[in-house]
Amino acid sequence: MESNPTVFFNGGFMKKEDVCISPDDRGFLFGDGVYEVIKIYEGEPFELDTHLVRLARSLAEVGMKEIDSRQLEKACRSLIEKNDLAGRDASCYIQITRGAAVRKHPFPEKETPLTVYMAVTAHKEDGRKKEQGVKVILRPDIRWNRCDIKSVSLLPNVLACQEARDEEAEEILFVRDGAVTEGSHTNFCAVFDNVLHTHPEGPNILPSVTRDVVLRLCSRLGIETRLYPVLESRLEKADEMMILGTHTEITPVVLWDGKQVGNGKPGPVTRKLQEAFTALTRNR
Repeated sequence: MESNPTVFFNGGFMKKEDVCISPDDRGFLFGDGVYEVIKIYEGEPFELDTHLVRLARSLAEVGMKEIDSRQLEKACRSLIEKNDLAGRDASCYIQITRGAAVRKHPFPEKETPLTVYMAVTAHKEDGRKKEQGVKVILRPDIRWNRCDIKSVSLLPNVLACQEARDEEAEEILFVRDGAVTEGSHTNFCAVFDNVLHTHPEGPNILPSVTRDVVLRLCSRLGIETRLYPVLESRLEKADEMMILGTHTEITPVVLWDGKQVGNGKPGPVTRKLQEAFTALTRNR
């Protein structure tokens, strides 16, 4: 893909270098915006409708105007073509802010247009982590109490992700009230006696699209699931752990806080789900 790709900005297509965002934009000033990231497999957006429904929910939860989801779908598919990504793996990023207005904390006038930005970029997978497994570390969940909104206000997640990198770990898992909620940019599952456990939906976690796909795959494969908080005190008893995400897909965890998960290798439930996920995304 060219170094100055075509993007979608406020209703039209232009080169990325030509995009100008006002310094009065509330996304810049307050982090007053929401976003989505959609994986594209071989030129086809995966679970696009589900992502757009989640985007609409985030907009509604923060009191922003509804966006025409069909326009966003058309823009995404057009960007794939305009950037010569047809048939290739890529990533679509959508960000919507409350627009540009005089810097005041209350919402601006209702007629203030939203700022809408979308870009599609090539994405190359590193399969080693999914094959070998990764290390994670646990930290207290210091984020706000509406993690179910996919907000661009991600400073706590950024700091956590950097701490993971500094510790040579793949991810930080957040702990709130003694239970593991999710990672800084992933969802979390643990397997106990062949039953997959994951935190129930609610304000403490993002309603993960990949997690929903995994739960559907579990139903199809006959893997029992339980939507119940995974207690930190029970982690040593887990046979398998995995983190889930748009780009993470299904990545096994083999080490947490320096402790080995199971036998230290990706387990059979994880492998079965990985195979089913690959078949779903590559053989459509």
